[in-house]
Amino acid sequence: MNYWLVKSEPFKYSWDQFVKEKKTFWDGVRNYAARNNLRDMQKGDQVFFYHSNEGLAIVGIAEVVKTAYQDPTTDDSNWVVVDLKPVKAMPKPVTLEAIKADKDLANMDLVRLSRLSVGKVTPAEYKKVCKMGGL
Repeated sequence: MNYWLVKSEPFKYSWDQFVKEKKTFWDGVRNYAARNNLRDMQKGDQVFFYHSNEGLAIVGIAEVVKTAYQDPTTDDSNWVVVDLKPVKAMPKPVTLEAIKADKDLANMDLVRLSRLSVGKVTPAEYKKVCKMGGL
């Protein structure tokens, strides 16, 4: 199993909206590194859901339920989406500030590649963030 992080601005697509819909395809990625991460996702992989711009926190965990396929919002075959479903909310959102303050998370894509909308998470980072979030 692999671990990932996706970012969403809550005013565009929030964790609460995701939970209400029960499933979504993750579209709008127009960065090649982020696209490559989507292509690498496998069914069952766990995904942190991060509120960007406002909130600045990991607020939940999702799961990949369908691997990469053509982004239905564009005819350009360079872009793909994956289907995600919500698994659980973080009992305590894990803020970017808390992540940056933890030396064990200094190499996390979220910190090193702050503009990347779909990033990798190592198993150690996943475990640490889950613990910080009360899981």
